[in-house]
Amino acid sequence: MPAADDLRTVRDFLRLAVSRFSEAGLVFGHGTNTALDEAAFMVLESLHLPVDELDPWLDARLTREERGRLTNLIEQRVTTRRPAAYLLGRTYIRGVPFRSDERAIVPRSYLGELLAGDLFGGDGFALVEQPERVERVLDLCTGSGCLAILAAMVFPNAKVDAVDLSEDALALADENVADHDLVDRIELLQGDLFAPLEGRRYDLIVTNPPYVDAEAMAGLPAEYRHEPPLAFAGGPDGLDIVRRIIDEAPEHLTPSGGMICEIGTGREILDDEYPHLPFLWLDTEESEGEVFWLSAKDLGVA
Repeated sequence: MPAADDLRTVRDFLRLAVSRFSEAGLVFGHGTNTALDEAAFMVLESLHLPVDELDPWLDARLTREERGRLTNLIEQRVTTRRPAAYLLGRTYIRGVPFRSDERAIVPRSYLGELLAGDLFGGDGFALVEQPERVERVLDLCTGSGCLAILAAMVFPNAKVDAVDLSEDALALADENVADHDLVDRIELLQGDLFAPLEGRRYDLIVTNPPYVDAEAMAGLPAEYRHEPPLAFAGGPDGLDIVRRIIDEAPEHLTPSGGMICEIGTGREILDDEYPHLPFLWLDTEESEGEVFWLSAKDLGVA
């Protein structure tokens, strides 16, 4: 690594980070997908600058303390392989900030994009036409609580239940819920999927469950091994927990409700195993057929 005094501007550190990350063969996927995007996020977040505005700051000169901090941060990312969100203690989904540390998987989900899009209250085709009429939402496998918080923002009149098996994850979720002043609207519950929800029914179930198959678990890159294995492991083909959710969801949906679920790359398996279910497969900017929607009617809820 060059000495911090050899580098002066945001542009200098951005270039350094991209070079070091590329040379080291880092793996991304915790909110960024390239060395440049990762470098930009780390530099801007470390300097308390807007993470979606790089150009205005490129030629800004840094203080000695800032240069030293960035030099150390870049080196930590290379040598420890810890995700940037853990090093910085924060990440974002669609511009919304969340605390992030090893207690829970780094906040990220295709569902964040979908919740913020036209499928929920937008013009034309919508899964939920009137978000203000949604009264109860369930975020299953909530982790850091990010999707529960986003759901509370999208459905302004809803009470949101957020369930996770991990007490550590729920402790982090509690901090995120408090940060967003949603303590009165989001209830955190500890338990195995629907176990703590006896008798409760929801207008919407949102879930990003563990769905990594055994082969992929064995080959996880170092960056992903810093995250709780519980948040990834979905059994031999990755769909053990997804199957349980599909089978148990009808007992917890209102007749006009529905479920949106992220499953990774198991579409063909589910289509073959559940030929009677009319999965609506949803695409995002970076995924195709990795999220499905099922209405309560599709699931036989009368």
